[in-house]
Amino acid sequence: MIRPKTSFLGAGAVLLAAGLLLGACGGGTTTAAPTTAPTTAPTTAASSGTGAGAGVAIADFSFTPADLSVKVGQEITWTNGGSASHTVTFDSGVDSGTLKAGATFKHTFDAAGSFTYHCNFHPAMKATVTVTP
Repeated sequence: MIRPKTSFLGAGAVLLAAGLLLGACGGGTTTAAPTTAPTTAPTTAASSGTGAGAGVAIADFSFTPADLSVKVGQEITWTNGGSASHTVTFDSGVDSGTLKAGATFKHTFDAAGSFTYHCNFHPAMKATVTVTP
């Protein structure tokens, strides 16, 4: 019986070329986290009270600042500056979903109060937003 000759070199070259083409096109995709959250008011942030946005950095397995104060109606942006994925999950139920490296989550507080939150993946990561009238 005569068997056809199989060339692994040819198949390897095709795979290599496909990989190079995909790499040149960016190959992967990055999905950003949601940019808005439900209107339930979470807590922990400090602000100037001017109505301008405030920010919380997520890095080194912590939220910075851990205690933030904002005014009602002020938007806060959480930015994951680390390499690990995290969540911004409030005890009140508001949840950012998974925030991959570089992703952001924004929330505007519509009620005064003190709101605690954590990372679902890293329960030791905890913080609080205080919202004032």
